[in-house]
Amino acid sequence: AVSYYRIKLHPPPNKANQPTMDTEESTVKLISKEGDLFEVPISVAKMSALVETTIDDEDDDDDEENGGGGGAEIPLPNVKGAVLAKVIEYCTHYTNVEEMTAISTPLKSSKIEEVVQQWYADYVKVEQVLLFELVTAANFMDIKPLLDLTCFAVSVLIKGKSAEEIRKIFNISSDFTPEDEAQVREENKWCEKP
Repeated sequence: AVSYYRIKLHPPPNKANQPTMDTEESTVKLISKEGDLFEVPISVAKMSALVETTIDDEDDDDDEENGGGGGAEIPLPNVKGAVLAKVIEYCTHYTNVEEMTAISTPLKSSKIEEVVQQWYADYVKVEQVLLFELVTAANFMDIKPLLDLTCFAVSVLIKGKSAEEIRKIFNISSDFTPEDEAQVREENKWCEKP
């Protein structure tokens, strides 16, 4: 069975110098890996460069037929439904409530809440598996602010961890035998903190 979600938004407060819109905004249907449909306002969906390019390409094709338009269906075969819902939550907040403070390097702090607003810091307080899936989705959908945020959260997660702990987090098996590891550690002792 295919699930269908329609994202309803509360209109953002009218910011100065912005015209009010009396008409309902066009939407696009994003289709998850499992076939779940998410109907999303185009302004929110266009945070994804992948979606924006697809919409623009479809609009160019449709211009001759019916003047372009919303309602396009865009399959996202690399993004699970639950992850897509979280991505849409991020894009909706970013677009309609408050843009995230840009994450610039070098980082001012290793505490997420000291770099971005609290909502965004809370957004990435999720299970590790979901965090990694959000990184993958942000990369696939080409949503730079979300990719920056999720990668920052991963960097905080691994900061100060040993190589063994990092391998465990990322489920990476070691190519070295215990003897090889001991030899590498001995050869590189000079670069470790005293």
